[in-house]
Amino acid sequence: MDFAFDARTEELRGRLLAFMDEHVHPAEAVAAGQREAAASPWDVPPVVEELKAEARRQGLWNLFFTNEHSLPGPVHGAGLTNLQYAPLAEITGRSPQLAPTALNCAAPDTGNMELLAQFGTEEQRRLWLEPLLAGTIRSAFAMTEPDVASSDATNIETRIERDGDAYVVTGRKWYISGALHPDCRIFIVMGKTDPGAADIRRQQSMVLVPRDAPGVQVRRAMRVYGYEDHYHGGHAEVVFDGVRVPADHLVGEEGGGFAIAQARLGPGRIHHCMRLIGMAERAIELMCRRAVARTAFGEPLARQGVVQEWIADARVAVEQLRLLVLKTAWMMDTVGNRGAHTEIQAIKIATPRTVVGIIDRAVQLHGAGGVSQDFPLAELWAAARTLRLADGPDEVHQRSLARRELGRYR
Repeated sequence: MDFAFDARTEELRGRLLAFMDEHVHPAEAVAAGQREAAASPWDVPPVVEELKAEARRQGLWNLFFTNEHSLPGPVHGAGLTNLQYAPLAEITGRSPQLAPTALNCAAPDTGNMELLAQFGTEEQRRLWLEPLLAGTIRSAFAMTEPDVASSDATNIETRIERDGDAYVVTGRKWYISGALHPDCRIFIVMGKTDPGAADIRRQQSMVLVPRDAPGVQVRRAMRVYGYEDHYHGGHAEVVFDGVRVPADHLVGEEGGGFAIAQARLGPGRIHHCMRLIGMAERAIELMCRRAVARTAFGEPLARQGVVQEWIADARVAVEQLRLLVLKTAWMMDTVGNRGAHTEIQAIKIATPRTVVGIIDRAVQLHGAGGVSQDFPLAELWAAARTLRLADGPDEVHQRSLARRELGRYR
């Protein structure tokens, strides 16, 4: 593995850093003001559409759409490898509410686009993937349920039953990201088509459910530590009350839902970890600026030994995480997601946990300001802490990783 970024990556990093400084960071306060003045909390701030237009103009669009997902027809993205995309995703993590959306690289759309590219039919790609790649619609991924431990996907209770030339979807989901976005047009829903199958990993399937299909009920917005993720379309509780969709809305094959979910979540996990490193870098920057600007007990905070220790430990931790994430991205490119299974789990365990600690110290250094809306730290902390649950809680990944490690000695 070469530790230097190649020329293409360096060129894109330079352009993206300039885009962040000239457009994204100045838009943060503007977007917050526009959102507060909007008639609905889910209205998209106009500045977001301006950022998207500028990103497209500059060719900073669909950067996540790697070479393996290349499709026939027009160019959809930069055609990067995971290793090339990693440092770019890190940069967007410095403004996680605006930058990923501006570049059309925000979850859950990225995972849904990869899923449709890999498993969708030609017609499904035409109807849903093409407009998602164009950024004209948004999407949601409906898997998690409130009544079962969804960290074990075999527990899913939503039913997807064949009825002639249609499937009927019945179930209750929650924390369905993007469902409240005004441009959300399609759900990818995971449920059971054959709950009696002997192989519990062949009981599940996925279907495409239009947002406006009769029986789709978006009940309420779910908060995350008191926050509602307005920019990405919130996290909703959704009920599917006997929703009928044509049989050709099945994704892949019946019984293939579990395998598709695993294929989708692998890249999603590394994308989150890439952005988390950017969030940590933003926290370190704010911590350092605060330390040199504030005086307590007769001297700058920067001269306090404990503050110096926090900053040093944060720098060491981020450098370690970055190397592990880059190694994982390189392995995904060279040996595939399966070959990088252990590394994907390792970064999913280590990165959110470590970044939560870094942001928490930055909050502490800012005092009351750290938990206020005047700094991004409280929102960054909530987002990072949530990622210890999203895409599988720490303990699930630790269990799986330990089994693989122990397997070498059995």
